Amino acid sequence: MDPDPVILLATTDPVSREILGGELRRRYGGDYEVIVCADYAHARAILEGLRRWGRAVALVIGYYGPDDRDGLDFLRRAYALQPSAKRAAAVTWGDFASAAPVFAAIAHGHAELSLVRPERPRDEEFHGAVTDALDDWNLAQGLGFEAVRLIGEARDERTFSLRDSFGRNHIPVGFYPVGTDAARRMLESLDLHDPELPVVVLAFTSPPTVLVDPTDLEIADAFGLMAPLPLDRVFDVVVVGAGPAGLAAAVYASSEGLSTLVIEQQAVGGQAGTSSLIRNYPGFSRGVSGAHLAYRSFQQAWAFGTEYSFMRQVQGLEADGPLHRVTMSDGSAVRARSVVVATGVDYRRLDLPEVDELIGRGVYYGAAVSEAPSMVGQQVWVVGGGNSAGQAALHLARYARHVTLLVRGASLAASMSDYLIAQMKATRNLSIRYHGAVVGARSVDGCLAEITVGDTRATDPAETEQLEAAGLFVLIGSIPRTTWLPDAVHRDEAGFVRTDGHSSLALETSLPGTFAIGDVRSGSIKRVATAVGDGATVISVLHRYLAEHPRPVVTSASGDAAAE
Repeated sequence: MDPDPVILLATTDPVSREILGGELRRRYGGDYEVIVCADYAHARAILEGLRRWGRAVALVIGYYGPDDRDGLDFLRRAYALQPSAKRAAAVTWGDFASAAPVFAAIAHGHAELSLVRPERPRDEEFHGAVTDALDDWNLAQGLGFEAVRLIGEARDERTFSLRDSFGRNHIPVGFYPVGTDAARRMLESLDLHDPELPVVVLAFTSPPTVLVDPTDLEIADAFGLMAPLPLDRVFDVVVVGAGPAGLAAAVYASSEGLSTLVIEQQAVGGQAGTSSLIRNYPGFSRGVSGAHLAYRSFQQAWAFGTEYSFMRQVQGLEADGPLHRVTMSDGSAVRARSVVVATGVDYRRLDLPEVDELIGRGVYYGAAVSEAPSMVGQQVWVVGGGNSAGQAALHLARYARHVTLLVRGASLAASMSDYLIAQMKATRNLSIRYHGAVVGARSVDGCLAEITVGDTRATDPAETEQLEAAGLFVLIGSIPRTTWLPDAVHRDEAGFVRTDGHSSLALETSLPGTFAIGDVRSGSIKRVATAVGDGATVISVLHRYLAEHPRPVVTSASGDAAAE
């Protein structure tokens, strides 16, 4: 059995050391090894030893207060020793003079959260902050219960897609690279000899369900997510897409009594769900991972009565009398009084065949949070200049030897939040290269080994560099997911859905009863908060549309007329 992960506390202040150490040992001592140090040099030596021994460190806490001003410097230095550990600055309630330096340390990435030292027994505010940090750390490490076991090639596009999808849907997955002893033992126990890969084992069923090279629909069916929808069922609203906008619409619709179905082809959260840490979402002062934010919204809508259909790709939208008919990739269809389009966007491709041939084998479009641990000790590149690219670069820097953010322009000021720029500049193993573009790639043994980078200012396109690269994460531009929509839904030149000038109802498209929200909408602001705002707004508007278009009378299978 692996040893327990470590929580390390360091402070020269004896009072804070006793209070914080006692709280940590009492609450977490059964699941974590709690180490308390009275000297920062000793604490750094312990962290160095834990790194050499391969011990996992979940949380490092340094104190900053009137009797100890060295905690923030300790946390800054701790990053190099344990980059994957969460780092927290503990403070004393009422020591407002310490607020500015602590917040500055968080803004520059030297710490991720602050903890107010408990002043009473059962201080749940303190423990809530600690538990959230440990929860995020465990999610990033992929530790613990394995609801699903996946056997496949470490660098394979399909295997990567499944790992990413399971992780983003909050399904605990254990990955066993083919060729390892653990994978061989598992295949032997399943009586599988040289099977087609990947192999998916649903460990939570009895007996375990074994799927060999399954399709998405086969996986969804095995999970019990593909219960057929009644043919005569009419929903008040069908939401297409389970990103922040779609989930917010589902929460408000179902909480207000509307029968609601959400259709999602891959994973809840959309692009936001891949963000390792969203720091500027209102109400989450310590930040929140995109996966956690999405999963909580998913559960919230589910609790209100929202129904979901996963692993189905919507292929068409058409009129069905006074209703709307949404058709899906498996041949099924669903009827609704109204439709909310929240399909979001995809990242733009580099349009380089030698790069796209390596997708899942070193090249990834999007943050690909699940792949970060596999980049330990590697040279990694992130392409993009927006917040998503900055968050991905910071997350990857916890694992990689070095991360370079490649930016086409001369500055990030217009495209990225100041706090992310400051954190990147303060991260030792992260650099920013301006006026750069990927123009080629080279593989070794089928995996990415080098990228070719050109200077966007160069007059001679042959002036390029070949640079080591084990990972290339591309987060550039936006391509709206709107090809499935009929021509009756008007779009702008870039393909985004227009919601202006067609109707007196805000967010309604040119097709009556069909609304567009979030990133897929023309003119939208690409932020999680504004996407959620769209989701809330559209339901208030939709109520007016539904009031003007009452449920039609339909004939049931028995021939009886009834109001749907």
